[in-house]
This record gives sequence, C-alpha cells and structure tokens, in this order.
Amino acid sequence: MGATENTILIAYDGSDDAKAAIAFVGTLMPGARAVVLTVWERLAMASARASAGMMMTIGDSPAEDEAVGQAMRELAAQGAELAGQAGLDASPRCDLDAVAVWSSIVDVAEDIGATLIVTGTRGQGGVKSLLLGSTSDRVLHHARRPVLVVPAPE
Repeated sequence: MGATENTILIAYDGSDDAKAAIAFVGTLMPGARAVVLTVWERLAMASARASAGMMMTIGDSPAEDEAVGQAMRELAAQGAELAGQAGLDASPRCDLDAVAVWSSIVDVAEDIGATLIVTGTRGQGGVKSLLLGSTSDRVLHHARRPVLVVPAPE
C-alpha cells in the first residue's frame, strides 16, 4: 500500500474487544483515515488443530488456503465496514501468512506509515495468548510508533 499520511492501523480479529476499539477510535477521531488489519497466523492454526486432536497434513491444500484467505478477507471487510459506521474513512487489509500476529501488526504499521496503532486488550487468542504473551502487549513493546490499547467493554 505504501506510506499514507495520518493513517491509523486498527488490528481486527472480530472479537468484542476489537469492535470496542473501532468504536472508540471512531468517537475519538471521527473522519480519520484507517486501515483495518486482519492477520492469520498459520502456525497458531496448526497448533490449535493439533491440540484439538485433529489430523495434521504436511501441506495445507490450495482449497483450504483459499477458504481461509476468503474468510480473513471477509473479516477484514467486516471490520472496515464497522469502522465506516463508526465515522472513520476505512479500508480493509489482510496478512494471510503471518509468523506472529503482533509482528505483522508492527510490520504493516511501518509499511503504511501509520501514525497510530490501535488494538483491543484481548482478542480471539485464548490459551495461546496466555502462553505466548498478549498481542497488544507485544505490539506495545515492539512498535516504533504510538499504540492505543483500548480496554475490554464493560
């Protein structure tokens, strides 16, 4: 996408926390330009399958990759639509093969020249975030730009 002036990067995974973050930014900065980012972490998906006792395949099928890609694009579009309803000038973006969610967020923020990164406190990570540290915490500590972490809704 290249550098864009005064663009907010909003991490979006469909969770209530991510939706609350979008609503808050819309109230705080109405009319701001935003990129709503959805990230798919292939390794985490494989780990989740293994812990659920599902059979692992050596390589994911192209059909499965396309299905996951389509679902992630739809999720990003849903986030951008919510951001638009919240008063932001939003566009969706996906990272479909991330090494880690937090590093993708930081990398995309650098790529687009984001003036601010916005994330909720907790997402869909569940047990993974307890084991690996929360995404928002890692973004906060590794980003070289301002980060706004919006607490969970009451």
